[in-house]
Amino acid sequence: MSIGGFFTYIYPMKIVEIIKVLEKTAPLLLQESYDNAGLLTGSSDWDCTGIICTLDATEEVVLEACKKGCNLIVAHHPIIFSGLKKITGKNYIEKTVIAAIKNDIAIYAIHTNLDNILKGVNDKIADKLGLVNRKVLTPKTGQLMKLFTFVPLTDADQVRNALFETGAGNIGNYSETSFNVQGTGTFKGNEASRPHVGEQGKRHEENEVKIEVVFPSWLQFDIVAALKIAHPYEEVAYDIVSLSNDFQQVGGGLIGELPEPMDEVMVLNMLKTGFGLSVIKHTPLLGKKIKTIALCGGAGSFLINKAIAVGADFYITGDIKYHEFFDANSKIVVADIGHWESEQYTSELLVELLQYNFPTFAILKTEVDTNPVKYFL
Repeated sequence: MSIGGFFTYIYPMKIVEIIKVLEKTAPLLLQESYDNAGLLTGSSDWDCTGIICTLDATEEVVLEACKKGCNLIVAHHPIIFSGLKKITGKNYIEKTVIAAIKNDIAIYAIHTNLDNILKGVNDKIADKLGLVNRKVLTPKTGQLMKLFTFVPLTDADQVRNALFETGAGNIGNYSETSFNVQGTGTFKGNEASRPHVGEQGKRHEENEVKIEVVFPSWLQFDIVAALKIAHPYEEVAYDIVSLSNDFQQVGGGLIGELPEPMDEVMVLNMLKTGFGLSVIKHTPLLGKKIKTIALCGGAGSFLINKAIAVGADFYITGDIKYHEFFDANSKIVVADIGHWESEQYTSELLVELLQYNFPTFAILKTEVDTNPVKYFL
């Protein structure tokens, strides 16, 4: 609902409800070790009056939030990245934090965890380029786990369904995947037991199914809780092991294909138009058609060699240093379109995500230009 150009909402909503959606989409466990994603100022217990989505949380964005009646800023970059020893307002970070605290503005950062999901920052860049057949460029390892549990044959469907509903069994384009083997389980309950089948003090044999399912590590608590609720046994037998497999939906960068091959200059012009660029730094053109494009929003020079290794024709990122351009080694065209420029559509991504989950709530995209880099033409 809108009154006089300002948004109102029908029922009070806590900031924690918004955070749950953000962290379900991009779990904090996926942020890099150096990062500082999460709630940076304010309280998750506050009622939310509205949300401003932005790439950077600056003092100007805080004042914009105040003017528009929004007390939550969802930013991509954390305004507090390393420890603050003093808050005296001597730099833009301290000024922003002071303004947020004085005006009761909560700031939430969703940074490398949003970079590291397939449907995150890089997917939005790929949307603007029309790429198809998208995949994570460098999948992460150590993010998958496997649950083994043993269930009476008659209750196997109930337990499987509970695990699937909680997020287990998703592999690539497939859901509800599991492996099941029938066998015989034995147990003998003591005098304090309350067996679902069998009798106290007597060894019992039961036809059981061994169920195996894979799940993301950040769902472990929820998976185990769902298992125990759905399982009929008083004592639930289960094992959880960590997997070293690649997690194809999680990792750095993205690779995809153009629907049809294009000349290198056409790709550069598409970048200029789609991202509003006045200039593009790039390595020498190689005089070949471009079909496969790899990309990484923000500072992504660390993935140049990976883009070459997987056979990409063109790599797009920002913040490439002079000597890093040599890494292209005449095997790929590398284009530096700028840090802010490559991630500018992240605000749009956040607005879309939150509007989908909270369609009647005040969710706005900042009108502040937070790009600190300007070009003299």
